[in-house]
Amino acid sequence: MPSTVIQWFPGHMAKTRRLITECLPLVDIVIEVLDARIPQSSKNPELERLVGDKPKLTVLSKSSLADPNLSALWRSRYAESGRTAIFYDCRSGENLAAIPTAVRKILEEKLGRYEEKGMSGRRLKAMIVGIPNVGKSSLINALAKNSKAKVENRPGVTLTKQWITTPTGIDLLDMPGVLWPKFEDPEVGENLAVTGAIKDDILDLEQIAFILVGRLRAVAPDKLSERYKLGDMAQYDSLADHELLEVIAKKRGFLVPGGEADLERASNMLLDEFRAAKIGRITLERPE
Repeated sequence: MPSTVIQWFPGHMAKTRRLITECLPLVDIVIEVLDARIPQSSKNPELERLVGDKPKLTVLSKSSLADPNLSALWRSRYAESGRTAIFYDCRSGENLAAIPTAVRKILEEKLGRYEEKGMSGRRLKAMIVGIPNVGKSSLINALAKNSKAKVENRPGVTLTKQWITTPTGIDLLDMPGVLWPKFEDPEVGENLAVTGAIKDDILDLEQIAFILVGRLRAVAPDKLSERYKLGDMAQYDSLADHELLEVIAKKRGFLVPGGEADLERASNMLLDEFRAAKIGRITLERPE
């Protein structure tokens, strides 16, 4: 199949980059939210430059969708590099309480100075940044214990900055999701597409499903086989990714008149089931 070059950088994202820079002096710390299934691809390479030396905390969301064994490897990699990283699950709330604790740990010197000045009750301010549809609003609502930030499972919902007060003593500045102008590595754009960080309606979903089949047969062949009753995956080694999707479509009974595979229906099904972890808890990237 022909390769697909994936890019998505609407005008409001350029505005968000300026907004981050303008609002940086207002906050004590930046919380970057990544997708635990694609920790590298969901990391905006421009953020280090935009944030500079501002203290930063990394939160990897959607951890209940990610492979726990690979999450452990990523956790070790972050620790080795001296970065604080928390794997958070918005469904169960696992590790939610660790986030304000980590913020205070990172800012303990500043908090000490506040205490010396008799300002121990002063509220902290954190900027929440990340790519679209990574779970920023869900995290904010969990920390705020309400639904002040609008949440939808599609990219591009939050389009303006908004302050949210939390009972943890930390005020949160919610930033719109932002990507970067060009994905230098095509695999990054593909990973963002299959996880839903790029709007489906600008993509060729059949092409994205072919890409996902290729990822799954490489990183989780047993889970792919079990979900779609494929048997020994070695028998499909000679098939291209789109041909394997045809097999899956026929296994599910997705046929068009004449008995051919309904690839449109199979593509939507595969993407939906991967994103909901119905195929299993899968991480597409290992620490390098």
